[in-house]
Amino acid sequence: QLQLVESGGGLVQPGGSMTLSCAASGFPFDKYAMAWFRQAPGKEREALSCINARAGTNYLSNAKGRFTTSRDNAKGMVYPKMTSLQTEDAAVYYCTANVECRASPIGWINPEISWGQGTQVTVSS
Repeated sequence: QLQLVESGGGLVQPGGSMTLSCAASGFPFDKYAMAWFRQAPGKEREALSCINARAGTNYLSNAKGRFTTSRDNAKGMVYPKMTSLQTEDAAVYYCTANVECRASPIGWINPEISWGQGTQVTVSS
C-alpha cells in the first residue's frame, strides 16, 4: 500500500530555517519523482518543488533560492530544507509522488495518490 507521511513541521521564527521530511513506502521510490506542495488557510494548494528519481530538482519562484530538496533513495525519504522563512510560508506542507517532474507543476500531482495529512509549519515571532 502506497503511503506518504510528512513530518518535521512546527513553529519557527521569521528568518529561521526548517527541514521537513517525507517518508515514502509501498512503491518503487527510487523510480519516482517527489514533489512538495503547501496550502495556507483559505488559499489553494500551491506547488513548490519537484525532485526526480536522479535527484534533479525543479523549484518554482515561491521556493527558488530558499528551498533545497534532497532525497535518500535507500531510505525512501525526501527532505526539503527551507530557509529565510517568512509569515507567508506558514502552511500545511505535503509531498506527493509521480513518475516524473513534468514541465507544468499541475503534472506533479498524481491523481492516483491521495494527499497525506501533511505537516504544519507556523512562522511567528
